[in-house]
Amino acid sequence: MSLAGFKPVLSLRSVYRLQRIRAHMMSSAVSSEVLFEKVENAGVITLNRPKVLNALNLSMIRLIYPQLKKWENDSETALVLIKGTGDKAFCAGGDIKGLQEAGKAGDSLRKVFFHEEYTLNNAIGTFRKPYVALIDGITMGAGVGLSVHGHFRVATEKTVFAMPETAIGLFPDVGGGYFLPRLQGKLGLFLGLTGFRLKGRDVQRSGVATHFVQSEKISALEKDLAGLKSPSAHDVTALLDFYQEQSTLDAEKPFVLQQHTEAIDRLFQGNSVEEILEKLQKDQSAFAQKQVETLLKMSPTSLKLTFRQLQAGASLSLQEVLVMEYRLSQACMRGHDFYEGVRAVLIDKDQSPKWKPAALAEVSEQYVEESFASLGDRDLKL
Repeated sequence: MSLAGFKPVLSLRSVYRLQRIRAHMMSSAVSSEVLFEKVENAGVITLNRPKVLNALNLSMIRLIYPQLKKWENDSETALVLIKGTGDKAFCAGGDIKGLQEAGKAGDSLRKVFFHEEYTLNNAIGTFRKPYVALIDGITMGAGVGLSVHGHFRVATEKTVFAMPETAIGLFPDVGGGYFLPRLQGKLGLFLGLTGFRLKGRDVQRSGVATHFVQSEKISALEKDLAGLKSPSAHDVTALLDFYQEQSTLDAEKPFVLQQHTEAIDRLFQGNSVEEILEKLQKDQSAFAQKQVETLLKMSPTSLKLTFRQLQAGASLSLQEVLVMEYRLSQACMRGHDFYEGVRAVLIDKDQSPKWKPAALAEVSEQYVEESFASLGDRDLKL
């Protein structure tokens, strides 16, 4: 049999292969998950996965971190802006489904993702130049980590903030143990345990955002921020204050939790989640009963981990909190409730997770202690 006939087949395969590679490269360029551009004096990061509400995945983290470091050391970049594509979300969270699949398969992503995400959170928290997050839309979980540790967080009427992790068998991570206990009174503990959603101007009133600017003014704000030459934090503050003063939308509305602030501080004061739940159950107000209903739906394990996390985080540095949270993340990846929570809330969407253990009393103190224990060589190092 002659081999001559194989030559055109091989060359044809090579052509097809080249076409596939070229098409892939072109599609990657068009649909890049994160966009970077220099606009005058600003480095601009745009999260570009609008179909999944700009959910953060590992490849995005690996693009953002080195670019942030590059701009931090670039004398021609005066500040950094981060925003999301589309009109719905800044970043609605992390790629939780991918993590669930990886964790179930024992894949290393469950270690690598949290390790690199928390390293990025720390880079934002220690960034030496003004860092402005335009949180114009849904900002939850990983999106909070990309914004809350920066110098400036600008909310709009489209902003929806929440840390809903206790509903999926996780805990309010990405430095939640640092910023939540530093909010007024017991507000942070309330938000962390219940996953309560704050919207619009209330995100700024709570202290999560530093400013409130109407969505229609954001593009003009971007332009003015990029035009600032060698701005100090004071210069950026002055510009953001100016825009906030021009944004009167909902200014007359009281803070959504204003009438419950005293109740939150009183009822969420306690030495354990059980004590808080008992106080809430004894209180006859509609607000307290609503919180009982909410907490009883959450993972008991997550509630206990979150309570301890925020209690400890109140007196720790951001770096110490992230090391602690990495240990907790790995405990959750080894456990049951994260996989069950993601199944019930995001995959099957039956909203009926079967938690194990099913009650707070069944979550042992030993398990909680072990979840906070050092991982030795595998600890997060910042």
